[in-house]
Amino acid sequence: MSDLVGCVGLLVADTFCGPMDRLPNEGELVMTDGFVTKLGGNAANVGLDLAIQGISVDVVGMVGDDDGAKIIIDGLSAAGVGTDQISKSDTSCTSQTSILLVRGEDRRYCHNFGANAELTTDSIDLAWLKTLTVFYLGGLFAMPGLQTEGLLTILKEAKEAGVITMVDVVLPETHKGYEGLDKLLPYIDIFTPNDDEAELITGLSDPVEQAKALHAYGANKVIITLGGNGALAYDGETIWRSGIFKMDAIDMSGCGDAFVSGIIAAQVKNLGMADMLSYASAIGASATRKIGCSDGIFTSSEVEDFLKTESITMSTD
Repeated sequence: MSDLVGCVGLLVADTFCGPMDRLPNEGELVMTDGFVTKLGGNAANVGLDLAIQGISVDVVGMVGDDDGAKIIIDGLSAAGVGTDQISKSDTSCTSQTSILLVRGEDRRYCHNFGANAELTTDSIDLAWLKTLTVFYLGGLFAMPGLQTEGLLTILKEAKEAGVITMVDVVLPETHKGYEGLDKLLPYIDIFTPNDDEAELITGLSDPVEQAKALHAYGANKVIITLGGNGALAYDGETIWRSGIFKMDAIDMSGCGDAFVSGIIAAQVKNLGMADMLSYASAIGASATRKIGCSDGIFTSSEVEDFLKTESITMSTD
């Protein structure tokens, strides 16, 4: 039986506006290179990125009964992603984000949460869960319907079935401490916050101390992304520090999700930590090559060819 990855989390219809030279002033019209709506949200992005890399994947999430849902489901299906477990809400629209792209500046967002608020653990089939090689949950704490006790059951079932569990978070700035996470961490094989999120959880500013604290709470491996400074990983024994690949970036949207997909693909390929970080960093960098979260993603053969000639800094202690 081939490896199968399950991605659970946010599903969003992303509308990209730009690139433009600047934002308009009040009452002003500014020309832009274009508008395009694509699938987004961490579950959709990671699922699509994995499919592009040749990994079998199913996506679980909640959408409305509208054009946004069609964009997401059709886009995933066209890439070979399993969408049978995407549910449709009778009361909410599909989540939407408008992304404003100004040359030389970071992205700006306008967001409607929509149907993502209705996703619960009841949408996760336990029989399906036990068939997976990797179970990925994206956007923990961003979906109010996913409660700790239900997630604890899901993660326990996955671990007992030998499934690799991987969890990412989306935290409001008001979040403080381990509440809601402390019970889950012992059942998480790979925990992937960024350094800002890790600081909100741990109260620590040093990524090394963050990783050690999260591991002490039970996470088997902790991989903390550091933006332009690369990533840091800890498995209880060794600290790995990896840099980034330099590319001419057109759009940074989806880089974090692309990096996560690279970690998952590396798990399926049984790569060691150093190779996993290098592979994931290359996939993350490839996302910047085109407008959209997944349009620039390397295929498996492309990333292998890229890594034959390019490398990043890697150190351990």
